[in-house]
Amino acid sequence: MVHKLVEQGLRHPLVVQAFSRIERHRFVDSALIAQAYEDTSLPIGLGQTISKPSVVARMLELLCLGHDKPMGRVLDIGTGCGYQAALLSHVAQEVYSMERLKGLHEKARENLRPLRIPNVHLILGDGMQGFPAGAPYAGIVAAAGGLDLPRTWLEQLAVGGRLVAPAELAPGQQSLVVVERTPTGFARQILEAVCFVPLKSGVA
Repeated sequence: MVHKLVEQGLRHPLVVQAFSRIERHRFVDSALIAQAYEDTSLPIGLGQTISKPSVVARMLELLCLGHDKPMGRVLDIGTGCGYQAALLSHVAQEVYSMERLKGLHEKARENLRPLRIPNVHLILGDGMQGFPAGAPYAGIVAAAGGLDLPRTWLEQLAVGGRLVAPAELAPGQQSLVVVERTPTGFARQILEAVCFVPLKSGVA
């Protein structure tokens, strides 16, 4: 899988290293293990999915641009099964990963426990509110898309920090958005079309 990602254009050494060290099959249901290393999204329960490896790689590479060493604190919105949080542990010094669904929060905890990753902190909470206690963040990455990016995420981004998330900027069409916080405001890029589960508020 890692070789295919590199062939497709993955270049950032920290991201390549993360994918090499974190085994995706640990984060999918046993019935789907045969598909764990295919470039496809897979169901993880409660109507949620684990994203395609190529999409995760793209988002993490965008997050890490300009960093040749692990960045500081990162906020991960939508823990899901814990796979992206585990990958982020290799590109950031601290990872705060939020999940609104208690069932998935517990599943991620079970998946991550054997790996004994000390710098990932799992939080059950409303990701749309971010996690102010850990702010400001060098990076924020989201695995769900709303009609626009929540203002709270922008407010919790450090100057020089980068936010990578999907957003529905046209009816029924999500795009990948990158926002960088500058000393004077926010610089925003709209990239390719993507397809993520919808961003929702509240805890369930």
